[in-house]
Amino acid sequence: MDPASAAPPSSTRQPAPAGSLRKRDDSGGQSNVNDTTDPTEAKGWQDFANCLGVDPDLFFPERGASTREAKEVCKGCVVREDCLEYALANGEKFGIWGGLSERERRRIRRQRAIARRAALEVEASPTADGATA
Repeated sequence: MDPASAAPPSSTRQPAPAGSLRKRDDSGGQSNVNDTTDPTEAKGWQDFANCLGVDPDLFFPERGASTREAKEVCKGCVVREDCLEYALANGEKFGIWGGLSERERRRIRRQRAIARRAALEVEASPTADGATA
């Protein structure tokens, strides 16, 4: 048998296409976007993004390269917040997401962590009458 014509082993998996994101249903499993009858629900936020169809390399510039062009694409995008929240929730470490660089997203994560800690401290602190909240 010619090794070039042999099928790959069953353990070999092809990677998913870049940028392919699937919506999760409430049970935590992946849902097929074709399962819904509401056409507006069938589209994810990615389908409304300004960057749809733009070369992805623009959003992943080399270290030290300008991010200005990518951020211009994001400017005025109707799903900018969704994109940013996706990146923050999924710990995206590279690229421009929601118009922000990784450094800018790190700053937001830090600020949110500080705010969460402060809120927890307020909840845990005793009230004026000496009782705990």
